[in-house]
Amino acid sequence: MGRHRTDELDGGYRAQEPPSRRKSVSGRGRVLVPLAGAVALAVLLGVAAFVIFNREHDCSAGKLPLRVVATPDIQPALNKVATNYNKAMHSIDSKCVEVTVTREGAAKTANGLAAGKANADVWVADSSLLVGNVRNSPAGAALPQPAGSVAVSPVVLATAKSSAAKLSGSLTPSWAGMIAAANVANPDGPGKKVRVLALDPQKNSAGLAALLAAASSAKEAGQNKALVGALKEISGQLASDPSALLASLTVKSGSRVPVGVASEQAVYAHNAKKPEAPVVALYPKEGTLSLDYPLTIVTKDPGVQKAAADFKQDLETDSARKTLRDAGFRSPDGKAGDALSKEKGFVPAKPEALPRPDAKTVASMVQTWSRLNLGTRLLTLLDVSGTMGLPVPNTNMTRMQAINKIAMEGLGLFPADSEIGLWTFSTHLDGQGKDWKELVSVGPLTESTDGVLRKQALVKEFGLIQAKPTGDTGLNDTIKAAYAELTKTYQEDKINTLLILTDGAGNDDPDGGVANAQILQYLKKTYNPKRPISILLIAFGPEAEAGRKQMDALAKTTGGEAYIAKDVLQVRDFFLQGMERRLCAPDCDG
Repeated sequence: MGRHRTDELDGGYRAQEPPSRRKSVSGRGRVLVPLAGAVALAVLLGVAAFVIFNREHDCSAGKLPLRVVATPDIQPALNKVATNYNKAMHSIDSKCVEVTVTREGAAKTANGLAAGKANADVWVADSSLLVGNVRNSPAGAALPQPAGSVAVSPVVLATAKSSAAKLSGSLTPSWAGMIAAANVANPDGPGKKVRVLALDPQKNSAGLAALLAAASSAKEAGQNKALVGALKEISGQLASDPSALLASLTVKSGSRVPVGVASEQAVYAHNAKKPEAPVVALYPKEGTLSLDYPLTIVTKDPGVQKAAADFKQDLETDSARKTLRDAGFRSPDGKAGDALSKEKGFVPAKPEALPRPDAKTVASMVQTWSRLNLGTRLLTLLDVSGTMGLPVPNTNMTRMQAINKIAMEGLGLFPADSEIGLWTFSTHLDGQGKDWKELVSVGPLTESTDGVLRKQALVKEFGLIQAKPTGDTGLNDTIKAAYAELTKTYQEDKINTLLILTDGAGNDDPDGGVANAQILQYLKKTYNPKRPISILLIAFGPEAEAGRKQMDALAKTTGGEAYIAKDVLQVRDFFLQGMERRLCAPDCDG
């Protein structure tokens, strides 16, 4: 029997390796030593990264909700940024911030914040013009200053791409051109070929910015009356929102080319949604104002304020700004992305900016718009005394015919929802001692009276009225009766006005009646600046100048105005000047 060899396998392991095998084992060990060190280093780095990651993304204390309320146009893009932000697990005081972005119109949010009822930690409005106006109101005085701009979008003119060529020669893309086309008192201007649409400035910041830009242009060019005429016309051509306005531009309606105002981004969004009916942006040559999407941190919670500041910082990153540019916005510095390329009908270069109006200017425009859009309640007193039958020199008209034409010119400037009535006056016109007669009661033009619309009744009466050959002018008695009637039936939501159309012979009542001094005393006593009823007096005829002093006194006593027309067409300007006084009443002369 042989002896047991010590180099045989023992329990599955070799008890002794040959020298060459030892070298092999020794070489493998030299390889494994650094490899093991690398693995150890990787493990250490991994542990360190894990520790650092968890320290910066520590959600051990739960979530920290951040509620962002943004205007509907920018909400989708902000929501994309917020989704990426949430995935990155931003931590504030061991809580991971969770951003939600909801959409709401800026005006509605502003009202909610002013009333202390807005459910928001951060507010992204569409314009600092709106935010500034809110902050300057008593209710919004506590609203914090915006923390910066998220994006910008210039306000532009727009028309259907299919109609753009038709504007050549009719309308230069400019605010001055828009005013000229919309001026209701210039029916022979570009308005014959162009119809201007607008956004309600009380509901949309692009609409407010457009009015401010137009007002700036009008002031520069001395076109204040034209501006009033344009605002009056535009007030009846309002669209509910940018989508509705831009969609309406592509619908054929009549021979006039529709032109509207909107933000550049709204034009991009429309074309992306309706490529079969595109619109084009027209950049005003004077420059423009831009929506600047200010971010306002409204929460008072310290932790949520930190979260808001962190999210704001994320909105300033290149990736976030690219997301906004891809949605048709510009970066705060005016930089455009591929969405606003020349091939898509835009001007990528930053448009020239008009000076940003201050808070006082914005507040004044808001008040102007509100006053201009108050309803009209107008009682017209038409002189039918004997002198109204006399001929007007160098014309084939009598004074009566000229005054009637003036009346129809002027009344045509008032919108369909106006309330208008008509009295005539002379002496003993409606029985002995009564110098006036009601032909059409004051009421809505669209209301039926005696089986016909009031507007039609007025047109018919103006066409039939004749001067009373033997009639004198019981002006003062008529003014007293009419002013008393308007005072008794005063309406708070309307501009209440007494319009007098006469040949300027003044008060000529052989029976006595109310004297000049007495009517002035009555008006001073009755006039209430909190419930103002102004007198607008328009005279036409050779005797008009002789009665100017008394006419001025009658009008001024009630915060009104008296005008002497040398030409029938002047009445357009007179009515517009009367409308201008509505903007400052009851302190126009204060």
